[in-house]
Amino acid sequence: MANTLVIGAGGFIGGFIVTACLEIQLPTFFLHRSTSNPSSVKALKDKGAIAIEGSFADKELMEKKLREHKIEVVICVCGGENILDQLVLIEAMKSVGKSTNTIKRFLPSEFGHDIDKSNPVEPGLSFYKEKRMVRRAVEASGIPYTYICCNSIASWPYYDNIHPSKLTPPLDHFQIYADGSVGAYFVSGKDIGKITVRAAEDARTINKSIHFRPACNLFTMNKMASLWESKLGYKLPRITVSEHQLLALAAEKKIPQSIVAALTHDIFIKGCQTNFSIDGEKDVEACNLYPDIKFQTLDYIFDQYALHLNSSKPLIMINNKPQPQLLEAHLLNNKL
Repeated sequence: MANTLVIGAGGFIGGFIVTACLEIQLPTFFLHRSTSNPSSVKALKDKGAIAIEGSFADKELMEKKLREHKIEVVICVCGGENILDQLVLIEAMKSVGKSTNTIKRFLPSEFGHDIDKSNPVEPGLSFYKEKRMVRRAVEASGIPYTYICCNSIASWPYYDNIHPSKLTPPLDHFQIYADGSVGAYFVSGKDIGKITVRAAEDARTINKSIHFRPACNLFTMNKMASLWESKLGYKLPRITVSEHQLLALAAEKKIPQSIVAALTHDIFIKGCQTNFSIDGEKDVEACNLYPDIKFQTLDYIFDQYALHLNSSKPLIMINNKPQPQLLEAHLLNNKL
């Protein structure tokens, strides 16, 4: 039951990590700034998490707080603009580790692709180079680490600057990348949080990358579009977004839109999530480590999106008549 500090608890993935920690009754701390939303801070405290105010770019403060609270596991889920601030955090953990030997594991802000195996076009590559700098610093520090390679968030993969979890899948038309035949793995925030917390205390993941590859959630764009159509009950037109279009948007160097376009190209054109094997030495796979975990399926998640649509929109059609009760029955039979 390690004292666990979550940095970035107010974000999408960070919130799920805090919840997963508290569900198994880990002593859970979260770092927040003085400018953080007070209601968000209160909500986390009401759940049982302990608040620490400050910035992880403040080495002296972090050393003090890590010692004071006897933190053993640090999980960082920070935004792209703060990636290199983790270098300061690593130095703070090194100092604390030398004097107290309390830091047992660091999970840096990864939560996407394996950045050492993936080579997106710019500006995605520069973003990954910063993350690689953090990896090399962690490895040189001697602090035990685990890299979380959870692949894609389980929702429709829009290529513009909108977090995929904030929007329902398309309602008017699909944008299909190239021929739509390249697969990717989609994982819910809940499952990312749950597996991250288990991996943080698992000896089998020390100094390794853990890859999330649930076979039930390996989807191409075409397959995903068909799944969503089955929830809507009608077909949507499919518009091709070519490789050239994605590269052109990436080349505009608009941050963060161009980074998203570059990473979309890496996933759905180059196949960065599926074009390598897991060797078992430096890489492990989540489903193999935790066969007891039943992943939320994309089918189930799309059901949830469908239920939240305006009730005037037909969900399942038979002979051109809406049959919403069939979707409700499907959900009852497939509830996780």
